Amino acid sequence: MKKTLIALAILSTNAYADEGMWMPQQLPQVAKDLKAAGLKLDPATLTKLTEFPMGAIVSLGGCSASFVSPQGLVATNHHCVYGSVAHNSTPERNLLANGFLAHNLGEELPAAPGSRIFVTKAVTDVSKQVVTPEVAKLNGKARSDAIEKNTKAIQTACEKDAGHRCTVSSYYGGLEFYLIKQLEIRDVRLVHAPPEGVGKFGGDTDNWMWPRHTGDYGFYRAYVSKDGKAADYSKDNVPYVPQHYLKLAKEGVKEGDFIMVLGYPGRTNRHRLPSEVAFTFDWSYPAFVKTSAEKLAIIADTTKDNKDTALKYASQVASINNYYKNRQGMLDSYAGSDMLKRKTSEHEALKQWINADAKRKAEYASDIEAVEKLIAQRDAESQRDYNLASSSPRLLNTARTLYRLANENTKPDAERKSGFQVRDVPRIKSSVDALVRNYDEKVDKALVMNSLTKYAAQPAAQRNAAFDSVVGIKDGMSAADLQTALDKLYAGSKLGDAPERKAWLERKPADFKASDDAFIKAAVALYEPDLKSEAEDEELGGKLQQAYANYMKAKIAYMHSKGQAVYPDANSTLRVTFGKIAGRDKGADGTSWKAFTTVEGVAAKATGQGEFNAPAAQLKAIKDKDFGKYVDPKLKSVPVAYLATLDITGGNSGSAALNSKGEWIGLAFDGTLDSIISDWDFNKAMTRDIQVDLRYILWNMKHVDHADNLLKEMNAE
Repeated sequence: MKKTLIALAILSTNAYADEGMWMPQQLPQVAKDLKAAGLKLDPATLTKLTEFPMGAIVSLGGCSASFVSPQGLVATNHHCVYGSVAHNSTPERNLLANGFLAHNLGEELPAAPGSRIFVTKAVTDVSKQVVTPEVAKLNGKARSDAIEKNTKAIQTACEKDAGHRCTVSSYYGGLEFYLIKQLEIRDVRLVHAPPEGVGKFGGDTDNWMWPRHTGDYGFYRAYVSKDGKAADYSKDNVPYVPQHYLKLAKEGVKEGDFIMVLGYPGRTNRHRLPSEVAFTFDWSYPAFVKTSAEKLAIIADTTKDNKDTALKYASQVASINNYYKNRQGMLDSYAGSDMLKRKTSEHEALKQWINADAKRKAEYASDIEAVEKLIAQRDAESQRDYNLASSSPRLLNTARTLYRLANENTKPDAERKSGFQVRDVPRIKSSVDALVRNYDEKVDKALVMNSLTKYAAQPAAQRNAAFDSVVGIKDGMSAADLQTALDKLYAGSKLGDAPERKAWLERKPADFKASDDAFIKAAVALYEPDLKSEAEDEELGGKLQQAYANYMKAKIAYMHSKGQAVYPDANSTLRVTFGKIAGRDKGADGTSWKAFTTVEGVAAKATGQGEFNAPAAQLKAIKDKDFGKYVDPKLKSVPVAYLATLDITGGNSGSAALNSKGEWIGLAFDGTLDSIISDWDFNKAMTRDIQVDLRYILWNMKHVDHADNLLKEMNAE
């Protein structure tokens, strides 16, 4: 492979082995570190995406997972299958509370609408095809449009291989682009999830905390047509046969062991400018935390007397709680740090290095100045529009999507907006279908009213005139009048009816324009203003891409000149991180952390109710010391979870943890609260992530849930 900037950026590395979310093709550059850390496999094998073990690693489009049997069985976190469990739950059959186990293929349940399993097949550098010499001369919206046009052409050509989803992903702030080709498995079924008292044990109280006793695991199965092709759900489909699947570790892990995690980390922000750090921690995260607390209170209040509605919003509540605690934890860590000061100092040093050389100054200086101004503009607009984004009723947003789709459908596919091409229609249909089990008008109206009150209080110059018109917002409106206007909007629509929603997927623009449905009429009225706003965003986006990419080019050159490694920020593409299983000498609370927790901790925390309601069968097995072959000889018990020095973030949830031989030893599922600031500022001493130990998964399946069929399938018997 030719030496791209990514490769050049790590030719000389002083980075700790624990730090870095490495692209597979980068690993030969850190092969010595991998070997020194304890890897017994040839590091070169990790670059081969269709061979073991990389061929077993998959994405769920938000979580990571892996094949663990020759019959397409997929292991991931409980919180990653949570939406599917909730989707299949009713008050009469509460799978969230009681768990679910399919004893055979016929008992497996369809996952939530839109569920996917993506198997990465190839990663190709397409930077020069995206930003051609012609595109490089453009700026603003013209540049955005040209990049989008080239991206769509590349993706379309790739997707001629039926059953695959191809995505062009940006690295280093738009400096480089890679084509990710993935097999898209569309028939996904729920196989097993333990009860919440195991899979979510400790709930939000223990979330991001250590010691941890959560059995955060669950299983899907991938299905395809009889000829082995990706297909929509059908009773005639058969389990997918993966080329590779993970083998269970023959021995349990111990402190000091090598560990690596393979998965799809979502987003990190280590290359952000100081101004972005300041805006995020001074305004964006505090606003998010405040809004999240309000949302949780509203959902709790509006669902307290309706179990079915509570189930509909269970997955959303879990997600809000997760990010709420995450962002608050980051704010707490930031408040006691010198991060902004250091980031500012580093940025000033970069600018001094640029200005010290005439050639560097000519190449980089103007874009460094430009990117700072553009970021300030973007952040100001984000702050202005913060309340607007959540003031639009969910069914209005659905109507806007449906009308945009109807208009885009009148164009040749290549000319349609990204997100509304033929390839995107199944995703849109799935989101419409999912509303059946994740939407309630009373809850939605209460959430919208909370945001709308704040939005309407903004000066007219800071509001969206078109949105004000369709809702009926005027200066000085009382809360009662605002509620009346909102009630009228909801009452005038039939989109709350599932068949009615689905019918609009097939209708033409003229049908929308002729409709008297309140949400449809509003969507039509907002269409042109939305397009204008989108064009303004693309004008800014094109300028940002150009300036930010050159800023990153300068930063890579500067760090390389100092012999420092520069791995790309996480962007939901396949990465490898490695380190060791390790406790921590002293945490933020002043206490030392042991590397492992055991099932005795489950029994000690169990209260029989709420977040600590462990199943009676599990508590009995712990009391009886019915541990079988899963007992750790040193701990004299079954280990539940363990700490490691791995560099992970959101999206890594469900990632397979492997030992030095590439054997499966657990699932990454969390980090510790005082180390999640590493998304912005990696701290080797503090950073720890948490894995559920494979031995706990297998013990619980064997001794509590009696999932013997799955244990046999995974060759765990």
